Amino acid sequence: MKKIILLFMFFVTVSLTAQRMAFSVVEFKAKPHTQKDILKAFTDTYEGVKMNQAGIVLERMGNGRTKGATHRLVFMWTLGVKMMAKDAISDDKSSVLWSKMRNFVEEWGTEYSGRILSWQEGDTDKNSNVHIWDIKIDDPNLFKAGHDKIVEKYKEDFSGRVVGFGTYDIGRPNGASHWVALSGENKNDHMMLYDKLQKDAKFIQLIQERGPVEDVKDYEIKILKRFQ
Repeated sequence: MKKIILLFMFFVTVSLTAQRMAFSVVEFKAKPHTQKDILKAFTDTYEGVKMNQAGIVLERMGNGRTKGATHRLVFMWTLGVKMMAKDAISDDKSSVLWSKMRNFVEEWGTEYSGRILSWQEGDTDKNSNVHIWDIKIDDPNLFKAGHDKIVEKYKEDFSGRVVGFGTYDIGRPNGASHWVALSGENKNDHMMLYDKLQKDAKFIQLIQERGPVEDVKDYEIKILKRFQ
């Protein structure tokens, strides 16, 4: 079944040109051997809860993670729309969740928020490994136009993959202003794609046409569970 994430992760079927999506991320260091407990706690709380063009994603952080963080929580919503009805989850149920999380989390880490400016849906059952680049750019409009042109030109290569671009507006990680996200099956799948594309002169030209870019950081995440 086809799914959408944010980091990036983004899973709503609303048109991003009509309704802008936003997200907030909080990284954390989980205590050893608690991932299954965390997954169960969130499943017990959010499984079957109806979201309003929104969702919550639990992710494990991989290569490139910093400051000891092992996992991320991503909250996503449509700007101007509440994530869920006020009574979708009782106060008691919510309190139980966060009480359990205190037992599972060793340390809460970096938080940041932003918007999704460009998005292609992907099959995140198959392609659950996501490579995210944090970047600084001079001209967001020029970059977006170039990004969208690349996705369209290489749509066969990007078929089934999440491809996203967006902003960091609050708590910019390491000073990054924007991000790009791409999903794949695993590290080997990602690197085989990069090897193919970087041998194509047209791809290199389109990359350059996005304007000046400063690479701040890149890292991997693994999608563990999504509630929508």
